[in-house]
Amino acid sequence: MLTLASKLKRDDAVKSGRSNSATADSTRRVSIRDRLLVKGSAQKVAELEANLPSTCKVNFPDVNKLHHFQLDVTPDEGYYQSGKFQFEVEVPEAYNMVPPKVKCLTRIWHPNITETGEICLSLLRQHSIDGTGWAPTRTLKDVVWGLNSLFTDLLNFDDPLNIEAAEHHLRDKDDFRSKVQDFYQAISR
Repeated sequence: MLTLASKLKRDDAVKSGRSNSATADSTRRVSIRDRLLVKGSAQKVAELEANLPSTCKVNFPDVNKLHHFQLDVTPDEGYYQSGKFQFEVEVPEAYNMVPPKVKCLTRIWHPNITETGEICLSLLRQHSIDGTGWAPTRTLKDVVWGLNSLFTDLLNFDDPLNIEAAEHHLRDKDDFRSKVQDFYQAISR
């Protein structure tokens, strides 16, 4: 956070001609992504954390890299209740014109998440058929709420990414619930 903020200050000083050549040489170009994430970053991080669902927690492994964070989701209802699922969120250089890249780090039996961590959530796609894909007006808060909703109201068995999990649910809901619980109980051991 401090590193990016200081880069922005140096950039502004260079542009206005208030710096010496040593500062100009050491200054590197800061991406739009970093400008968006740093601008009021402490406030934005606090706002993001204040507006999280009660089932979510955000962690920044490196406070100097706001474009990389982890999200823990602990559903309090449904098939995944009491499980803890970790996601890795990487905000690309072209943010906010393209969506963040998200991967589920926790092995899970879910119709919209593969066992390798790929996620089917329309707002994470730049172009989606249903028109609910990524748009520059979307925020990281939308991503967090969308990921949280994959365990409740956005759980979709009709248009699955993990077809085997969806078919399992259709065949035997009780056995599906049992397998879901086996997955996250094995992780917590």
